[in-house]
Amino acid sequence: MLENKYVLDPWSIIENKFDSTKMIDSESIFSLGNGKIGQRGNFEEDFSNDKTIGNYISGIYYRDKTKVGWWKKGYPEYFAKMVNCPNWNKIRISINKEILDLNKCKVLSYKRELNMKEGIYTRSFEATLQNGTQIGVHVKRFLSLDLDELGAINYEVKALNQDAKIVFNPYVDAGITNEDSNWDDKFWDILEIKNKKNSGFIVSRTMKTNFSACTFMHNSFVVNGKISEVSIPSIFSFPFSLVHVFLV
Repeated sequence: MLENKYVLDPWSIIENKFDSTKMIDSESIFSLGNGKIGQRGNFEEDFSNDKTIGNYISGIYYRDKTKVGWWKKGYPEYFAKMVNCPNWNKIRISINKEILDLNKCKVLSYKRELNMKEGIYTRSFEATLQNGTQIGVHVKRFLSLDLDELGAINYEVKALNQDAKIVFNPYVDAGITNEDSNWDDKFWDILEIKNKKNSGFIVSRTMKTNFSACTFMHNSFVVNGKISEVSIPSIFSFPFSLVHVFLV
């Protein structure tokens, strides 16, 4: 697998081939962590093929009831399971009314790199959507060591072959689950959702263990290298998600 998909480099893990059927492997390999929070290498935009969403906070766990038969005596009644926390790295991108999804695009070029020296994750690709729009995308993401509760994403989209109406929907998703849950339990209760202009947060608490987490997001919209004073046309508060909408 390493010889066919990844480029050997002294400091970086580099993936320069896109295979939509093997993203779960790459999500593990391109994970980020800073000792406080950890995050699998999931795409920010929509992806309709197999994936495993993962965001974790050190020390937060859930008492998942053991699922074994009566013949396995001596097993504990519960296992302490690392909880999948609210997902803050999601950005739904609509280009000329089509949702960006690499599983449905013709991918022209692709490169993903995890720089182990600098702690920076980058991803670049060019793709043609089903509506014929060709785009170039460059993504940069990191988790701070100085402020260990902080993560940042820079997501750039450029239309390459025609004018395009692009809608950005960055959001926090608290309706997440653990794929390895023994009983498909709901791990989180949503306590509060608030937003104001370009900022918002969701407060949630784990069931049984009562760990609380406040997941905050702030968005800046940049056009041609300058922060734009764009008003947000709509803000939606879904049952478990907080979404901001930017239109360009």
